[in-house]
Amino acid sequence: MYETQYHRASSVQDAVSRMEAAGEGKYVSGGMTLIPTMKQRLAAPSDLIDLRHIAEMQGISVNGRSVRIGAATTHDEVASAAALKAVCPAICHLAGHIGDPHVRHMGTIGGSIANNDPAADYPAAVLALGATIVTNRREIAADDFFTGLFETALEDSEIITAITFDAPAKAAYQKFANPASRYAMAGVFVAKRDNGEVRVAVTGAGANGVFRQMDMEAALAANWSPDALATVSVDATDLLSDLHADAAYRANLVKVMAKRAVAAA
Repeated sequence: MYETQYHRASSVQDAVSRMEAAGEGKYVSGGMTLIPTMKQRLAAPSDLIDLRHIAEMQGISVNGRSVRIGAATTHDEVASAAALKAVCPAICHLAGHIGDPHVRHMGTIGGSIANNDPAADYPAAVLALGATIVTNRREIAADDFFTGLFETALEDSEIITAITFDAPAKAAYQKFANPASRYAMAGVFVAKRDNGEVRVAVTGAGANGVFRQMDMEAALAANWSPDALATVSVDATDLLSDLHADAAYRANLVKVMAKRAVAAA
């Protein structure tokens, strides 16, 4: 690892100020991707600004069905939050199956979303829930936030401070996990609102990262049942092919995981 300067930010403004003063700084909020990358000398930030200890970015609040999750909230905290589990158990289930206990106690929801790994779990939840990503500058709809592999709408020095959403009537997440990393080779989050709106988001399979499966949304809006997906075909054209699975296999996984998610919901 190359030499770097570590800073523990005390507030959002403190983090921004430290970033602006840094030469080639990086925010870190868990470091589950950045630190291993630095260890391999594939990244060499001059400064690391740690966001995990900023109080205003921590915690979960539930008001009726309105949910706000601070960006520095760990996966374990999301998984074990009783108030959140009462209104949206699907996201608690998702958080409880990320990586291993070490990852769940260190990694944060904000760090995961900002990194936008194509095989990460949270992007599927955020997109399917129609969540809003709150930053120190603005609010960004999930449909506008994820722009490609490891790419988001975040601007320089912009920090995710919270994620907000209204809990749906029904939701579930199912993934086919890589047995070593626990990353999703294909993961599907389904959500249905009281007004009948259905959103289906897929992670781990898309060559451009997380995406909505519109054909499945239409089929499930007409008939909320795993059987409704029987005639839906998943186009493998824009899906990933790698040493773990080719695009055709992932296309089949998407359909299988979607059926399981609807059944679980």
